[in-house]
Amino acid sequence: MTSLPPTPPRKLGLVIDLDICVGCHACAVACKQWNDIGAHGPLNDIDAYGAQPDGAWLNRVHSYDACTPAGDELTVHFPRSCLHCDNAACVTVCPTGASFKRAEDGIVLVDADICIGCNLCAWACPYGAREIDPVEHTMRKCTLCVDRIDNPALPEAERQPACVSACPTRARHFGDLADPDSAVSKLVRERDGQDLMPELGYQPTNKYLPPRRRRNKAGDTGAGAQLDGHGFDPAAATPLQRWADRLLSR
Repeated sequence: MTSLPPTPPRKLGLVIDLDICVGCHACAVACKQWNDIGAHGPLNDIDAYGAQPDGAWLNRVHSYDACTPAGDELTVHFPRSCLHCDNAACVTVCPTGASFKRAEDGIVLVDADICIGCNLCAWACPYGAREIDPVEHTMRKCTLCVDRIDNPALPEAERQPACVSACPTRARHFGDLADPDSAVSKLVRERDGQDLMPELGYQPTNKYLPPRRRRNKAGDTGAGAQLDGHGFDPAAATPLQRWADRLLSR
């Protein structure tokens, strides 16, 4: 079995803002594209355009209808990938040492050359963040695009995961979560960033910023429920005008 390294001096990871993620899947597509051609590619598919496509994805986005304790109903788009846990059981169960955690920054990786596809690491991961390549039959997972972030030939601004670069709403942030003065650490403090399923004790590096309360009730902002007194007739309005009325009245 594989041992975990001592606590690394840096903890590189993602902070994902569930308040502004729109579920567009740009992160998932960018991840798939980069990891199909990058140093850890290819990322194989079977019958990609057929009736029963199959393949490995390192990042997936799930959408849920939820109700907050305050009674607000909302749709939450939840991106899911490897969380690069401090206490990574996927590493310690690996019989060949293929699954390992980098000592310098805590990134969890898989050495495909010695992976035997036994699935022990996938079974140990409670987040469902590992998938078997259907062609190579080796385990695949998020690498935080180490071939980008470690590449000195790239401008510093581009040394970040493909998913972060692709996000149109800037809901994804990358940085050193061991540095209390980093931008990601400040975000976690300011927005009460959360671990995913902390009760399990895996201590994930990645954090999620919870959705803010929605101002979707009349009076929340001091505005009326509609544009009364301004000649606005909802019955005569177009669908776009009615949508704008509801939006501006929040």
